[in-house]
Amino acid sequence: MKTRNAIIPLLFALALTSCTGGKVYDRYQHTPVGGWERNDTLMFADIARFSRSTVYTAELGLRISGAYPFMGLTLIVDKHFYPRHIVESDTIECSLIDHNGNSRGVGGVGYYQYRFGLNPIQVSAGDSIVISIRHNMKREILPGISDVGLMLTEAADRPKYK
Repeated sequence: MKTRNAIIPLLFALALTSCTGGKVYDRYQHTPVGGWERNDTLMFADIARFSRSTVYTAELGLRISGAYPFMGLTLIVDKHFYPRHIVESDTIECSLIDHNGNSRGVGGVGYYQYRFGLNPIQVSAGDSIVISIRHNMKREILPGISDVGLMLTEAADRPKYK
């Protein structure tokens, strides 16, 4: 009976960790209903401190309505590493509509969801990271973007660090 009582929580814990597929972070933030302003930076600051050196794949998620007026979106993604005080910046060109006018996203009835890969993120043991995202479009206020998200997953082919 004691063995059974010990095995059940272990199996439950294994089931929970296997469902994440190495995912360590997955969050979305809402943008203002009136439109996302250029100077309105979204901050992803609740990422847990990393316990070991490794490489993570990063994905950007977008939820956009039919009110978005352009075929693409340019985003600036800044990664702030602490305590090293290093900042890495990426410019992401998000193609939302193909040449035939069809959405490249998943969904319909006015809302579409998109995913775009970012450069891999290499962290050291003890690092904290804050990721900020802002748009870099000529228009000051962008209507139709409802949410912007970030997902970090441990890279399957990560190098072994000592």
